[in-house]
Amino acid sequence: MKGFSDQNKVNKEPKKSDKKTKVSQEQIISQAFRYHSQGNIKEAAKLYQQFINQGFTDHRVLSNYGVILSNIGKLKEAEISYRKAIEIKPNYAEAHSNLGNILKDLGNLQDAELYTRKAIEINPDYADAHYNLGNILKDLGNLQGAVISYRKAIEINPDFAEAYSNLGNILKDLGNLQDAEISYRKAIAINPDYADAHYNLGNILKDLGNLQEAELSYRKAIELKPNFADAAWNLSHLANTIEEAEERINQCLKIDENHLDAKLTLSALKLH
Repeated sequence: MKGFSDQNKVNKEPKKSDKKTKVSQEQIISQAFRYHSQGNIKEAAKLYQQFINQGFTDHRVLSNYGVILSNIGKLKEAEISYRKAIEIKPNYAEAHSNLGNILKDLGNLQDAELYTRKAIEINPDYADAHYNLGNILKDLGNLQGAVISYRKAIEINPDFAEAYSNLGNILKDLGNLQDAEISYRKAIAINPDYADAHYNLGNILKDLGNLQEAELSYRKAIELKPNFADAAWNLSHLANTIEEAEERINQCLKIDENHLDAKLTLSALKLH
């Protein structure tokens, strides 16, 4: 788990009156971090909340609690937690980056960019922050800037499969299909079980006219993620007969009965 630094040690011996409180704080933090690193999120959250309710302050606790809050969809509460972490430690790159992610999800792209750039200013080798900045710049329509950010993330972390896949998406949007294909294949080489990368590769191969391999890529995406409705939908485009197309569209609708494109296409096929 990120953010498990140990930067709040007290060099002098605490007063006897403060010793019990100090030990209590350290015990709560230690146990909370242990639960969090073990994936016991429920118990970690309880201890983080206990720590906060007792009036203790620690930038690591507030940042980690923000991660939990964001993962369960409590974005505004996560935003508050990250901001408090930054108040305690203004040069805490991770909290700046995480706050940028929350602001992006809340639709505040300009502030999201500012906080993410601040994270990079504090720690220029922070691969995740460069990746997050790429996502923000993409949403802002700055595709060239997004390419630069994704490439920087990959430069720092050559095994960053998500950065390769998202870079491929941008290169595809820019019309650079060959390089997009290379980027997707790199993502898959790093993580062969990356369903989205197989799906994205299928889209590129379809656009390049390599339909047989495109079909294999879509089928692999569905194998890895059986509820991948869009992969099932795109697979229907490669059908050789109307009956086969209907079968694949129905597969898509079994996964997502509200898939609008699939519903409209199936209705049109039934009219013929």
